[in-house]
Amino acid sequence: MPDEAPYRNFNFRVEIIGLSELEFRDVVLPETRIEVIEYRVGGDPTSRTRKLPGRAHTGNVVLKRGIDRDLSLWAWFKTVRDGALDRRDGFIALLDTEGTEVRRWNISRAWPVAYEPSALHALKTEVAIETLELACEAIDIED
Repeated sequence: MPDEAPYRNFNFRVEIIGLSELEFRDVVLPETRIEVIEYRVGGDPTSRTRKLPGRAHTGNVVLKRGIDRDLSLWAWFKTVRDGALDRRDGFIALLDTEGTEVRRWNISRAWPVAYEPSALHALKTEVAIETLELACEAIDIED
């Protein structure tokens, strides 16, 4: 029997067109907000402002995974860093405990803006992590 909502956040899948199938430890979904434009009508004696919707802004997606032999995240970042803008679409899907997709966030025209490998420590046994931050033009929830 499938999970009942609300769903837990530990079971998810990420796919980006052109990247090999990678597994991620953490995914930070971006905040999306609409700017507020305030203006005052010249004849309004109360000096109140009216509010209108402005431009929509989508934050960055952050992907974190354990470092292994796969260099596809670095290669994509390096391509953009070296001057060839490589935008890609993809999605992040939330899964229930049986692996059934229950929510999908579609990412449009994403490209890497930051790549960060974790610090290395001789006295620790943690997994080495690489982080890729993606700028995206839009994120939409699939109906």
